[in-house]
Amino acid sequence: MDGRGRAAGRRRAARSTWGAVVVAALAATAACAPGVDDGRTEDGGEAGYISGDQSVTLWEAGDRSGPVEITGTDFAGSAVDVTAWQGDVVVLNTWYAACPPCRAEAPDLVAAADEYADDGVHVLGINSTDEPEAAQAFERTFEVPYPSLHDTDKTAIAALSGIVPVQAVPTTVLLDREGGVAARILGRVDPSTLRTLLDDLLAEDA
Repeated sequence: MDGRGRAAGRRRAARSTWGAVVVAALAATAACAPGVDDGRTEDGGEAGYISGDQSVTLWEAGDRSGPVEITGTDFAGSAVDVTAWQGDVVVLNTWYAACPPCRAEAPDLVAAADEYADDGVHVLGINSTDEPEAAQAFERTFEVPYPSLHDTDKTAIAALSGIVPVQAVPTTVLLDREGGVAARILGRVDPSTLRTLLDDLLAEDA
C-alpha cells in the first residue's frame, strides 16, 4: 500500500472529535511544575524545567491565529523557514537535552515523524538552551530525523509566543496547512493524541 493509502486508512480509523481529544489528554498523568530549592526539585530530582500537564488546547479552523513565521538555523547549520512548509501540516516542539519529559517523549516524536513523512508532515524542534554539542548528542541518541533550530537568542520562541503562549518545556504546537495554530500540547506528548490531531488536520483538505 502506498503512502496515500496508509494515510487514508489512518484517517478512517481515527474519527475522534476534537473534543474527545481534549478529554483524553486532560485525563493523562504528567509531571507538573516542580518546586525548586538549590537546583533540586522537592522529590530530589533535577530542577530547571517547567513541565505541563499534557493539556491540549484546540482551535477550530475559523479561530486560528497565524500564519506562524519562524526562521533560523538548525544545529547542522542549515537555514529553516517554516513559511516554506505552508500547504503541509507542521509540528513544532520545544525541548532541551537535559529536560526529562523531553527525553521521555523523543521516541514518540521520532516515530510520528517517520510515520507521517510520506504525508508531507514536517516536524521542527526549537531549542533555546543547548549549544550544538549537547543538542547533537541528543539527536544522535534518539536518532532524530528532523531538524531543530539553534534558538539561544530566543527569536523563534518569541515569534511563536506572540501567537500562542508557550508556557512549558516541552510544548508542542501543530500548524494547519495555512500555517495557523490548530493545537497546543503542554508537557509530554501522548502519542495517540498526537496521531489523532495529525490525522484530523491531514483530513481537513480531503
